[in-house]
Amino acid sequence: MKKTLVASALAAVIFVPTASAIEVYKDDKNAVEIGGWIDARVINTQGATEVENGSSRINFGFTRDMGEGWKTFAKIEWGVNLVGNSSITNSSNNGGNEFTSESNDFLSTRLGYVGLAHDTYGSLTFGKQWGAWYDVVYNTNLVNTWDGNTSGTYTLNKADGAINGTGRGDKTVQYRNAFGDFSFAVQAQLKQDSFDLFEGDNFPGFSDGTAVPTQNKIATVEYNNTYGASATYNVTEDLILTAGANVGEFEATYLTGNTVSETDLIFGAGATWGEFNGKGFYGAVNVNKQEYHDTDNLNRYIPEAWGMESLFSYKFDNGLRPLVGYNILEAGDEYGNAYNGDVFKRQFLLVGLHYVWDDNTMLYLEGRKDFSDFTSSDKAQQAAMEFSEDDGISIGIRYYM
Repeated sequence: MKKTLVASALAAVIFVPTASAIEVYKDDKNAVEIGGWIDARVINTQGATEVENGSSRINFGFTRDMGEGWKTFAKIEWGVNLVGNSSITNSSNNGGNEFTSESNDFLSTRLGYVGLAHDTYGSLTFGKQWGAWYDVVYNTNLVNTWDGNTSGTYTLNKADGAINGTGRGDKTVQYRNAFGDFSFAVQAQLKQDSFDLFEGDNFPGFSDGTAVPTQNKIATVEYNNTYGASATYNVTEDLILTAGANVGEFEATYLTGNTVSETDLIFGAGATWGEFNGKGFYGAVNVNKQEYHDTDNLNRYIPEAWGMESLFSYKFDNGLRPLVGYNILEAGDEYGNAYNGDVFKRQFLLVGLHYVWDDNTMLYLEGRKDFSDFTSSDKAQQAAMEFSEDDGISIGIRYYM
């Protein structure tokens, strides 16, 4: 089925659970829309009950008809700190204590890109945008409170995936096109990044075989361009298959002159049945294999791991949508060899009940039961690993624009 230009250029780039956008201006050439959602919830986990922001965001989309099948477009999206995040800080000045209040920024950048598109020639975009890898695994990233932590999307211990381009990648150029039921995306993340290694740093796979008798810098590690690709095939009206990969490279240059490199690699596939917001059954699963792609709960790189996410739901005519999912990210033997026999296995079951009051308003109750294994001979490290993964329950409301 032939898609419209706006759908192929924009909807393939941005995955949202509803058509949550309001057209605020349109003439023969230009169109402007505002989208996003406001979400707040009460959550009990890790021994505390708090009011928490539910990834609230606001975005502005711009489309301009350039004639002869060409259009240009842009999107800007900010995360909104809906509930505030003030904290008490204590500093010593002139021999006394001074207590002050500090607050985080109200807005933070989530997306920002500009592009051009054509019905036949596809779309080309530049900026901070969802990576091609997200095409493979977005189908399970639909739970409001707990999701995306085993699919290789939100890397470096649940950040936004900007560093390696699998989530909301920074400095990315991306090309997309569709031919009938088949569509694809290819991207390059054009950036220059580096960090220093010091004696005692445990970065498995990085050693030039020489001893350094001081605590000084021993090497500089460069992590520059990354590359990704994905393919999507609509087998039937209900069944969608996805596959893709993303790759980058760490290259360490030691003061000895030696160089050592390791590859950041993830690849995998997914399958989806049905539509999450449509009535009836929805099922999705994705699996991945990765190397030096993500970090554990102590921010240590995982040399090798495999992951899976799954989500199943059923939406009734009255708007009730029960759901269940199972997620796992398990490090391989090389992780234990690198970190004194430690075990990293993030694993949890999630259940929930959504009440879709109307197309733009949802109430939800979601729970998580943790089955993770973070065994370590260092009990302090084990406790720190376990603390960031816990049982929990949340109740909230989401208002789509």
